[in-house]
Amino acid sequence: MASGASAAGRAYEGDAIAGIWLTEGKEAQIEIYRCGFKYCGRIVSTSDPVYTPEEDMKRAGKPKTDDCNPDPALRGRPIIGLQLLWNLRYIGGNKWVDGRVYDPDNGNDYACRLSLASNDRLEMRGYFFVPLFGRTTEWTRVK
Repeated sequence: MASGASAAGRAYEGDAIAGIWLTEGKEAQIEIYRCGFKYCGRIVSTSDPVYTPEEDMKRAGKPKTDDCNPDPALRGRPIIGLQLLWNLRYIGGNKWVDGRVYDPDNGNDYACRLSLASNDRLEMRGYFFVPLFGRTTEWTRVK
């Protein structure tokens, strides 16, 4: 019974990242949520959700899509609602590891880890192979 209580406590601690986060450049809000025993995230809003005439005259005013996806069958997916974080595993100490992050700006996905610097500040590190070859961005909690 004691191990069950411990697992429940860890799951609750892991939920500390659940919520809406504003990306560093303020271009998107990301909702992080529990998906099974791990954590995922999806885009819930962006600063430029529709195409402008300068970007694409034929699609002006229409919602932006996942145009850079390497799979042509997925390029029509709307950016709003797009899952961009998955497989994050909580390991304690305000750290989530072994995740993946998708960058819709270039169609690539990367390994990632998250750390909660404070209740309202999240550090997301995306990288190739090892964290040394990556970049960290800071997200701010919206709610």
